[in-house]
Amino acid sequence: MPPDPPGRPPFGAPTGPSAGTAPPAGAEDGPGETLADDATVDLRSARLDSGVDDVLDGLDRELVGLEPVKTRLREIAALLLVDQQRARFGLTSAQPNLHMSFTGGPGTGKTTVACRMAELLKRLGYLRRGHLVAVTREDLVGQYVGHTAPKTSEILKRAMGGVLFIDEAYYLYRADNERDYGQESIEILLQVMENQRQDLVVILAGYKDQMDAFFQSNPGMSSRIAHHIDFPDYTVGELEAIGALMVSAVGYRLSPAARATFRDYLTRRSRQPRFANARSVRNAVERARLRHANRILAQEPAAVTKDDLMRLEPDDFLASRVFSERPPAPGASERPAPVP
Repeated sequence: MPPDPPGRPPFGAPTGPSAGTAPPAGAEDGPGETLADDATVDLRSARLDSGVDDVLDGLDRELVGLEPVKTRLREIAALLLVDQQRARFGLTSAQPNLHMSFTGGPGTGKTTVACRMAELLKRLGYLRRGHLVAVTREDLVGQYVGHTAPKTSEILKRAMGGVLFIDEAYYLYRADNERDYGQESIEILLQVMENQRQDLVVILAGYKDQMDAFFQSNPGMSSRIAHHIDFPDYTVGELEAIGALMVSAVGYRLSPAARATFRDYLTRRSRQPRFANARSVRNAVERARLRHANRILAQEPAAVTKDDLMRLEPDDFLASRVFSERPPAPGASERPAPVP
């Protein structure tokens, strides 16, 4: 039996004398038959057969950091895997509530995690299709009487069997506008989230303070959310690691001097308005590539090597206005409130 992947706490692994044994008693029974009370199940084999490790490994490759988020996903996977094995003994429990709220700043990986969650739930048999439908208020709420219900219903129809991801969910209802039709969409969502939760998982996403206010004004929605998961902003070290992955993915590399300049850039940029974590890192890398191309095209002599075509230098970042703008005053917030 292969060992657990390094660096990840094991979940669902059996303990005691039955761990690592031959296929357990009762394994020959069909999937619809209840196991005898004295039978055993091999949780490690069930885990490997489910393929959830492939999903979690993919998440580790795609996203730097976010350990609290990844831990919660492992916990959810463990619960669902154990529930499957309990069912084999006739130990039934209520269908788990898997609706979620993802809170955090922009560019912290919420959509990526939602995609992985959909895939994980499909592999564990809790979703038929395991696809993701990502929407905002504009996709759900109409502009005139009779327009909202069909729009919301159409989105729900597309999402059935998978995950419905509603970004900036706090914009669904605007209480200051008496002609707003968002409340109608919320009522439809609430009904489906309760009555068809065996075939649909809804994930609401947005900035934490605004999501908290949304739930306070919509207690029915709050009561249907079982998992509130906060996505922290990345540290400068994590942003640097994200940038290194992005640079490598497009066939470039940072010179030693450029690495130091890039870290300085990230430190400065993370303290400025409208910073968007990984999105801002991606934008910085793309602009550095533009400056790199202009620099090597203008240099003399015109002949360049493969290394020249791949190597980013400090000048490719120093031209950014980040280095010309005045830093925040002492005592000022290092990370201003995000701009919606």
